[in-house]
Amino acid sequence: MVRLIVPLAAAAFGLASACMAADLRTGVLRVDYPSVPPVTRLDARPSDLGFAGAALAQEDNATTGGFMGHGYALETVAVAPEGADAALDALLAEGIGTLVILARDADLLRLADRAGPEVLVLNAAARGTALRDGDCRANVLHVTPSVAMLADAAVQFAAWKKWTRLYLIHGSNPQDLALAEAYRRAAARFGARIVEEREFEDTGGARRTDSGHVMVQRQLPVFTQDAREHDVVIAADASDVFARYLPFHLWDPRPVIGSAGLQPVSFDPALEAWGATQFQRRFEALTGRRLAEADYDTWLALRVLGEAVTRTGSADPATLRAYALSEEFELAAFKGQKVTFRPWNGQLRQPVLLFDGRITASVSPQEGFLHQVSPLDTLGLDAPDSACGAFGGG
Repeated sequence: MVRLIVPLAAAAFGLASACMAADLRTGVLRVDYPSVPPVTRLDARPSDLGFAGAALAQEDNATTGGFMGHGYALETVAVAPEGADAALDALLAEGIGTLVILARDADLLRLADRAGPEVLVLNAAARGTALRDGDCRANVLHVTPSVAMLADAAVQFAAWKKWTRLYLIHGSNPQDLALAEAYRRAAARFGARIVEEREFEDTGGARRTDSGHVMVQRQLPVFTQDAREHDVVIAADASDVFARYLPFHLWDPRPVIGSAGLQPVSFDPALEAWGATQFQRRFEALTGRRLAEADYDTWLALRVLGEAVTRTGSADPATLRAYALSEEFELAAFKGQKVTFRPWNGQLRQPVLLFDGRITASVSPQEGFLHQVSPLDTLGLDAPDSACGAFGGG
């Protein structure tokens, strides 16, 4: 287990703790899972993933806190799955009442339940749609976008391009099947049609070998041939097994969207619009590397807390939660518009970027997709779609 403690940020402005109107102590708990090497070394996981975004948010919160008399203390903990419960207990024993958690769906639910209703949890990693549906928890606010939001963003773009005939290729692992279901739902929602589906079985084995690209070059065209006429390939590969190889290896030359090609993401390191250039440069100066989605999601979670403290003058978790879910809350997020929370399931409304690995090619929601409340609610579970009863809103 790795622990890093950052002291009250307002101290940098020479303010004594006794003068502070509110002192917020937050823990960032990251659960590190065993994993195979990524398909490419360019996707190597940095050791400070998520924590780097937290450090930048700490600086941002300190800027306002220094003028308002608010202090921010941050403790970051990285732990293996088997140590997550003990790490959570240790944070709670220190009096921490707000937590940012980077963990998989099942672990997030268990940790949120273990923390109890008095603790405010911000989800910065778990993207399962069920967490915003029947498995929602009243003490959890979701900052990272859901699988449904990402799938909707991708299919909206395809529909806007009039690429309505979709060829869905999905993996065989449970998370791949859940992602495939999100794409089926999105296709039905936005007037697209899945003309064919195929499953790419995960058989394990090394993916980064001297002969790996040769085998892929031979296998994938054969695997994808003889498909019904289609406009675009949708890749549902949450396990990161095969999708990266699909572009340029299809039998029929078509665009790839989803887990490869044009990918829906919460943020990307190429974005320069809406003040993002300055934001990215500050992150790079602080960390010496490019920003990753987990860094942005963690930064955003802590900024949600900072904004709530600024507006309410309180560090009480219940007060912060109530304000975040209120109509008064909004936050600038370098995405072209203010972001807000959905009162029916605690999901942060936000645009989704479409990133091709080099540029931000587009941003969803797309032009022409309308909603009676906000176009952002065309992404993910709308109020009538969600079975979450924990929030009592809608």
